Amino acid sequence: MTAPTFDDLIHAATKRFREAGISDARQNAMLLMLDAFGGTHAALISAGTQSVPQPVQEAFDAAVERRLAREPLQHILGNTFFYGLEIRCDSRALVPRADSESVVEAALSLFGEDVSGSVADLGTGTGCLLAAFLDNRPRASGTGVEASPAAASLARENLEALGLSGRASVAEGSWADWSGWEQTDLVISNPPYIARGEIQGLAPEVRDHDPAAALDGGEDGLDAYREIVALAAARMKPSAWLVFEIGYDQKAAVCRLLETAGFSDIGAARDLGGNDRVVWARKPAG
Repeated sequence: MTAPTFDDLIHAATKRFREAGISDARQNAMLLMLDAFGGTHAALISAGTQSVPQPVQEAFDAAVERRLAREPLQHILGNTFFYGLEIRCDSRALVPRADSESVVEAALSLFGEDVSGSVADLGTGTGCLLAAFLDNRPRASGTGVEASPAAASLARENLEALGLSGRASVAEGSWADWSGWEQTDLVISNPPYIARGEIQGLAPEVRDHDPAAALDGGEDGLDAYREIVALAAARMKPSAWLVFEIGYDQKAAVCRLLETAGFSDIGAARDLGGNDRVVWARKPAG
């Protein structure tokens, strides 16, 4: 029996992914094959009509089965790209999403290019927000605050791999117990914001593979915002900025929390899909 070609296997996997309801089916198949192949995208295209070596086919077939079981593509590949940086991914933390890049954009716009202050990322997870910010603000330093020891270890791995360990650290523990509020110029956070009753309706890649603690925002999805806003109002440095990622329907509620707590300069931005995604505010100077 003739061994299948690269094109054959990619085509067959694409068909199976589509039948399973997996979006971006061909891209998934191509990325999994590229990972098994171990070469460049151009080299894989050139090899399209060649027979696939058995070890490559076995690795690809195993990866396809994992994806059909709805394991996230990023977990299978072991990484994803976020704001131009390669971020390690696995079940220890929430998979970085492109929508979250709008949080980085907002934070950078509030923090001058030559400022040498400090930033904190509450619930840092993979460390992607903190890493992207520090990569674009070389004079700044930062802290990722993470309650999960497993996620904290992943964030440290990412910061080290990206050469940012000299300017960044990870504080393991809750943001309520974190001692750096008074010294930080900018606080960013992508907290859990899914209403508890909606979690079962999420895609299996999210519901079954992202840590539940990174998703569950309480009955109305706003528990983490209430806690962080109260802590920031009591302890954050005057004139410091607070930047949140929010769910698409949470802008009014989060802005109201900030206004009630006495924050000023409240603003918001949308993600590339046109959904409300970021809210920011400033702690009054006096």
